[in-house]
Amino acid sequence: MCGRFLLMTPGRDLAERFQLAEEPVLQPRYNIAPTQAVAAIREDAATLTRHLALLKWGLVPFWAKDMTIGPRMINARSETVASKPAFRAAFKHRRCLIPADGFYEWKKEKARKQPFLITMADQSPFAFAGLWEHWQDPQGSVLESCTILTAGSNDLVSSIHDRMPVILRPDDYGLWLDTARAGPDLLQPLLKPYPSERMTMRAVNPKVNNASYDAPDCIEG
Repeated sequence: MCGRFLLMTPGRDLAERFQLAEEPVLQPRYNIAPTQAVAAIREDAATLTRHLALLKWGLVPFWAKDMTIGPRMINARSETVASKPAFRAAFKHRRCLIPADGFYEWKKEKARKQPFLITMADQSPFAFAGLWEHWQDPQGSVLESCTILTAGSNDLVSSIHDRMPVILRPDDYGLWLDTARAGPDLLQPLLKPYPSERMTMRAVNPKVNNASYDAPDCIEG
């Protein structure tokens, strides 16, 4: 699964890496948690321009009666995303990239859970495969929310968890965002564990365990 991640890369660098139409203004985040606002990149189908928006982490399907389902929808299993009622419409029509610099997983050690930070080996930013949804209540208030796809773990992550977020290769960003052209047959091959040899993992500060704590020392060893 993916229940916590970080994004420290400045907006200027994100705009260049992900070919955004404008430079976003973002504060560094060291411990992004479910139900919080996360940065997501979407593509305008008419102009083919990419824009970054802040979406609530925890997808609320357009047909939901209320928002309470959201916290249970922070992840979508890649194996069933095309058929699950909560995700299948978004998988067809509302895909996004969720930029990150790393994500956390936990390993139980005696009486505590030790957090580990998983990043690219070269410490570069990357993107999770995400879905987003538009929901409106009877009074007209709108909520835009998102979820992160997961797959089985690679050899690196499997030592502490059997699932990991789907990380897309930069060459596949365009295909993932192209909801007019790309169907399930083209997308499913993208939804696989990222190669272990391109990633690294290390133990970090247990302060990460507190979902409300968000400071630079989260990533200290």
